Amino acid sequence: MSIRPLVILPDARLREISAPVGTITGDVRKLAADMLETMYDAPGVGLAGIQIGEPVRIVTIDTSKEKEERRPLVLLDPEIVWSSEETRPYEEGCLSIPDYYAEVVRPDRVRVRFRTLDGETVEQEADGLLATCLQHEIDHLNGVLFIDHLSKLKRDRVMKKFAKAAKREAA
Repeated sequence: MSIRPLVILPDARLREISAPVGTITGDVRKLAADMLETMYDAPGVGLAGIQIGEPVRIVTIDTSKEKEERRPLVLLDPEIVWSSEETRPYEEGCLSIPDYYAEVVRPDRVRVRFRTLDGETVEQEADGLLATCLQHEIDHLNGVLFIDHLSKLKRDRVMKKFAKAAKREAA
């Protein structure tokens, strides 16, 4: 396992639509392990493959609290198959948009279908933080960032801030 560098806004790869995982190989298992290690190191509660430059439909999540036992989830080819009409605001952040947080309103509950690393197809219902996290990470697989759920003015400010930072780093 190894910690991988994160892809940071305004990197255009964050807008790519990720490809299906396909056959579960040793490389897929290693990628999942690297993603978990990278996510825990950051630290974060979720990570999509594209956030480490791997445009495949794989997501890692762990919503356990700091002093709790870890509960890692690895989802291959996840898709939301149902979402509630009730919504909930949640302050979101993103490892690819460091140190920026904003309130996003999303469905309160979702049902997600995905494959496990053992190849089993699972449907899981979630609410609260897990539901928010699942929606946030699945958005990444479709080239959507949480800032896309904000007003155009807020989104433009964030994009400008990160574009300036990238230019300073490149200089």
